[in-house]
Amino acid sequence: MAANFWTSSHFEQLLDPEEVDVVHQLDKDKGLTLEEFKLIKMHMTNCILKLAQSVKVRQRVVATAVTYMRRVYTRKSMSEYDPRLIAPTCLYLASKAEESTVQARLLVFYIKKLNSDEKYRYEIKEILEMEMKILEALNYYLVVFHPYRTLAQLLQDAGINDMSMTQLSWGLVNDTYKMDLILIHPPYLIALACMYIASVHREKDITTWFEELSVDMNVVKNISIEILDFYENYKISDERINAAFSKLDFKP
Repeated sequence: MAANFWTSSHFEQLLDPEEVDVVHQLDKDKGLTLEEFKLIKMHMTNCILKLAQSVKVRQRVVATAVTYMRRVYTRKSMSEYDPRLIAPTCLYLASKAEESTVQARLLVFYIKKLNSDEKYRYEIKEILEMEMKILEALNYYLVVFHPYRTLAQLLQDAGINDMSMTQLSWGLVNDTYKMDLILIHPPYLIALACMYIASVHREKDITTWFEELSVDMNVVKNISIEILDFYENYKISDERINAAFSKLDFKP
């Protein structure tokens, strides 16, 4: 792994929001909307988390897996790269990249245990084949920097010893992976935005500390607004997920 974010492939691959919010033409031809595109990615993020909890890997592995999945869909269509196979394969690949390797057969065991729907029940061979396709789609760039380490350092620097604020900040960072923020912003800005929301919510006045940082607070506040907007507006229902997948599954 690269030691410095600013010299890493992660930094080089940061995208503009309009580059992320793009439905591939193949998916568009099937009637998939941008909202449904976001919804499927959010649903598959939850699937990765449930599977990760079953195979007992660290949150960092989950975060890396979700980042891989979201990167794939900036380049490939959901019609060609079925999210129900991409999600567990990204977890498999991330477990190796983060040196917490999970055996493919264990993943397959829990995939079948967690899902009664046949469309989710993939075999080892299919995961291994998709792993190679994902590596190609990612151009073999597997380095991902996350906000977690930076958040811990920033909380310490700000003199935050309040466990409730620390836990809220961490929880907010976890939830940012239900969005595409990790593809757009440097991790330290995501960490600061989560701290900013937590400080307001917990009524901790760290305004002076923020002012002393060499950071554009408008960017931090804009990320904060995006996170709060997500909580306000994005609700997953089985009905909406099934409707979105039925479009992808349609064979003209």
